[in-house]
Amino acid sequence: MSIFAQAVQRQVNAVTQEDPESSIQSNQRVVGIVGAGPAGLTLGNLLLEAGIPCVVLERGTREYIETRPRAGVIEHRAVQMLADHGLAGRLLQEADRHGACEFRVNGEAHEVDYSSLYEGQTHYVYPQQEVVKDLLSNYLARGGDIRFSVTDVELHGIDTPEPALTWTSSDGRRERLECSFLGGADGFHGVSRRSIPPGAVQEFTYQHGIEWLSILAEAPPSTHKVIYALHPDGFAGHMLRSSTVSRYYLQVPTDDTVDNWPDDRVWAELHKRLALRDSDWKLTEGRIIEKRILDMRSHVVEPMCYGRLYLLGDAAHIITPVGAKGMNLALHDAEVLADALISYHRTGDESGLRSYSEVCLRRVWRAQEFSQWMVFMIHRSPEPFLSRLGQARLEHLIASGASAGYFAQNYVGP
Repeated sequence: MSIFAQAVQRQVNAVTQEDPESSIQSNQRVVGIVGAGPAGLTLGNLLLEAGIPCVVLERGTREYIETRPRAGVIEHRAVQMLADHGLAGRLLQEADRHGACEFRVNGEAHEVDYSSLYEGQTHYVYPQQEVVKDLLSNYLARGGDIRFSVTDVELHGIDTPEPALTWTSSDGRRERLECSFLGGADGFHGVSRRSIPPGAVQEFTYQHGIEWLSILAEAPPSTHKVIYALHPDGFAGHMLRSSTVSRYYLQVPTDDTVDNWPDDRVWAELHKRLALRDSDWKLTEGRIIEKRILDMRSHVVEPMCYGRLYLLGDAAHIITPVGAKGMNLALHDAEVLADALISYHRTGDESGLRSYSEVCLRRVWRAQEFSQWMVFMIHRSPEPFLSRLGQARLEHLIASGASAGYFAQNYVGP
């Protein structure tokens, strides 16, 4: 048993129904992390690397988190951070690097080489589930403790120096963990954000009035670049995931449902909206393995902490998929919080913890502004005037080096 597992085992005790809040105390408290997505697992890895024991609680199974398809574009800065901590070995070997994207307007393609416009930086195309696999493998190899299939998670004493977690394990036992700090990385619908008392934080929400049909298909990519298509019938996107799987998006009415989109209709609409004039480009079809409606909304919690609970990733902020910022923001949150916790545990310095929210929110709000900028630019609005303004913005991006430079700096990540 590793030193980390031994430290944790001294603090976690399965309790009986007669005494559901009993626990074993220890001289060294661990960091409790709720959620095993990119944010939670990155935080766990960085803490273990620094010699700080932690426990990760995850409501899903290992198979579930390692196969759930989500984002797939990682910024250069995020990859460098992972590489610096020995967490990007397979990513660097297998990911495709991309430095240009394509906008299609009125059947014409316009490439924007954002890498050449911003310090040669590129994106790495690598599915989120593969990131999770790598992070989990490294976490376990470092002696990390993770509990899968937990239910009824509760946070206790988050505004005290002695917070704790309780949960029901996969075998039905009630367990408790005394912690030094809590990391809430369990998403928008998780228990962490909801455990903060009403009124203790401010929550900003915005509905963009747009919905996407998100499609995942077993189809080799039809392009070497991400495609954003502006069409009179609405936006269409072709995103890269792997050599055999592609992601597509279609703008749909806000009251639409997946049932209205049989496979034949999906492919017909993608062919139409992505079509090019005077070109032999063709869209490759394949078996559709996922269809869901995405509600395009933005949400930010400010500050991203309360007491000894620190929120990360989707628990703290939701952003539209436009611009591919969600996972990258989550990784940044984990890096900033890990640095703050390491400093505190080593020296007692609380400055990083005090500034955590402010540091993260600067990047979050900048990303929200850029995402909104892009949403307005590439979507057809019910208001003809707004649609024409969005088209004018896109035309300016294509024609203006200054506008393209702004896009590049924000798109590839500062």
